[in-house]
Amino acid sequence: MKKRNLLLIMAMVLFIIPSTLFAGGNSEKQKQVSICTPYLSSVTTKQMVEDMEAKLVENGFTVIVNDSANDNSRLVSDIETSVVSGSSAIIIVSVDPKICETQINEAADAGVSVFGCDAGYIDSMQMNASSDNYQMGEMISSYLFDKMDHKGTIVHLTHRPHPGVVQRSYAMEDVLKQNPGITLISEHHVDVPNQINNSKEIVENLLTTYPEKGSIGAILCAWDEPAIGATQALQEAGRDEVFVVGVDGNEQALKLIEQGTNFKATLAQDFLSMADLVANDVTKVLNGEKVEKGEKYVPALLID
Repeated sequence: MKKRNLLLIMAMVLFIIPSTLFAGGNSEKQKQVSICTPYLSSVTTKQMVEDMEAKLVENGFTVIVNDSANDNSRLVSDIETSVVSGSSAIIIVSVDPKICETQINEAADAGVSVFGCDAGYIDSMQMNASSDNYQMGEMISSYLFDKMDHKGTIVHLTHRPHPGVVQRSYAMEDVLKQNPGITLISEHHVDVPNQINNSKEIVENLLTTYPEKGSIGAILCAWDEPAIGATQALQEAGRDEVFVVGVDGNEQALKLIEQGTNFKATLAQDFLSMADLVANDVTKVLNGEKVEKGEKYVPALLID
């Protein structure tokens, strides 16, 4: 009787012990990293996400990508789900952390490290890698106003929910104050996704309102996709006198600049260096190493 009971107990123990111990595998579960963004439709955001995903998988982590498609309530839910599902780290991409500050704080309190890529930074995060967006806003605005000989009218295409775009817009406003000969005739919010088509429609309507050549001097775009849409509308209307500038340095923008279109200049952000910096810091933190907290800037390059 005692022998039978002993055999039963041994059988139960063998059932419970993970099979990996007997297969020679690693019994430690891979750490999970969640990437959360509302802008996976953006070329540059997708590029950063794919680069980080590849490097983190190479470093031995499981990666889950969440695209909230410009829905902030869904973004908040994605972050909450990432914590509940056992993620060891969360990366927010192109997100203003103030939108989801409560969820980031709760994640940090639960021991989940939060990182930013082309995002903003709050104290409960580990770090954020981005360009100095205010400086970029100053650079591209100053370039444009110099090209306009500091006189004329401009239109501003922006998307203020994006933290980097907000800083570029603030910089444009500050540089505008120093140029009394430049008049801002209108500012327009650009929808994301569908930013190229939406910008093209905005500019087509503007050209109906301002049909005379010279009535619009330039269109300052906070990133490249609106500048691409604006350029398409201007070319189709034969309004080659209007200057267009953007920020990011994506491939289509560079081709339009090279072709001598209305698109005159962009600031090329080093998105892959941002993604690499974040992936490296995530790896270090999840491996028990310490990293410097705060904003970490990657230089941008003016291309005209």
